[in-house]
Amino acid sequence: MTEIVRQPTLSERTDEQIREVLAGRRRGVRAMLLFAGPAMITSIAYMDPGNFATNIQAGSSYGYSLLWVVLMANLIAMLFQALSAKLGIVTGRNLAEICHDQFSTPVRIAMWIVSEVAAMATDLAEFLGGAIGLSLLFHMPLLAGMTVTAIVTYGVLLFEGRGFRPMELIIGALVAVIGLCYVIEMFIAPVAWGQVGMGLITPSMPDMTALTISVGIIGATVMPHAVYLHSGLTQHRAPARNNFERRKLVRFSNWECIIALAVAGAVNIAMVVMASAAFHAGHPEVAEIETAYHMLTPLLGGAAAAVFLVSLMASGISSSAVGTMAGQMIMQGFVGFRIPIWVRRLVTMLPAFVVVLFGVNTTDALLYSQVVLSFALPVPMIALVMFTRSRAIMGDFANGRLTDIAAIVGTIVILCLNVVLLLQTFGIPIPELG
Repeated sequence: MTEIVRQPTLSERTDEQIREVLAGRRRGVRAMLLFAGPAMITSIAYMDPGNFATNIQAGSSYGYSLLWVVLMANLIAMLFQALSAKLGIVTGRNLAEICHDQFSTPVRIAMWIVSEVAAMATDLAEFLGGAIGLSLLFHMPLLAGMTVTAIVTYGVLLFEGRGFRPMELIIGALVAVIGLCYVIEMFIAPVAWGQVGMGLITPSMPDMTALTISVGIIGATVMPHAVYLHSGLTQHRAPARNNFERRKLVRFSNWECIIALAVAGAVNIAMVVMASAAFHAGHPEVAEIETAYHMLTPLLGGAAAAVFLVSLMASGISSSAVGTMAGQMIMQGFVGFRIPIWVRRLVTMLPAFVVVLFGVNTTDALLYSQVVLSFALPVPMIALVMFTRSRAIMGDFANGRLTDIAAIVGTIVILCLNVVLLLQTFGIPIPELG
């Protein structure tokens, strides 16, 4: 009787090849590409539809003047995603699991609740964005677009059961689509590149509305679920057998974080630049995704509008799938159990359906969901700084002094912005910013 030999899966072959690189038997660009994946998946969180909403408002209302906020947020994101990846590589555990072990039960439950609220706010933005793109491009009702988005997202999530590599390749392809769309937009839009350069290096805050948008940009860029997720993506991906392998994995991971999030940052900058070039001079009131789409056709042509929607759809579908993955990992880490993927998918979709059924302005919902995320963000940031600087947890891989200072400063910046926004929300006077 002939014995059937099972062929190794794509993920298993990738794991074997990574082992060869760690052993020094494989080198070169193709060897480097084996380590591309975790940061690429988390980078989609930095190009989700919430970014579209905040970046359109920033560019149309304030031109290029808030580009420095996008750049600052992206640099903070690079640092914290690298720290999260390092935590998973070194400890073999993810951030939620370590929070479960290190904190008391009340603190752990509070962190879990905050994280679940953040996951719902995340999915609101991502799910609505994909649905808006579908409904506008194919002229279907928004509820129909939401239904199609739900089905496609669930289909993407089914690939998670086939190991890490298929999902990495699918999300990587969608990231490439978004990036290509904005390369095309930059050739179509009449960009003032000198002003772009000044906006990136010259901090300014024109008024309090700009501050609200800036906090939204940070909430849409440095994402709580992405900080949690990255450690989960690296904890079991080619586990290191000794400190030599850990150092190699951390080094490759750092490079991947820099490259993947540089691409995400460039896309965010391109969103603001496109909105500024198209709308700021003649239509600064444009603040909604639907309005932006309809205005792009007469201003820049039908191709620019179509490309904008394709990028929005790719963003919504991919980021919604990644958000669901993160939600599962957070729940399992904090409270120790999983629920069927379709149940989580259904629960996290409910706020989006409520928004549409009650006639809430979708772009406003997207913007304020990002503000919610910005308030939730300090929770994983503070925990991550605490754990990665601890020699008891990280051993020889504990943060160095400069990394520690940069991480603490980044956390303080987020906290200060949130305090200012909170004061503004409750009507407490704040000195005008010049």
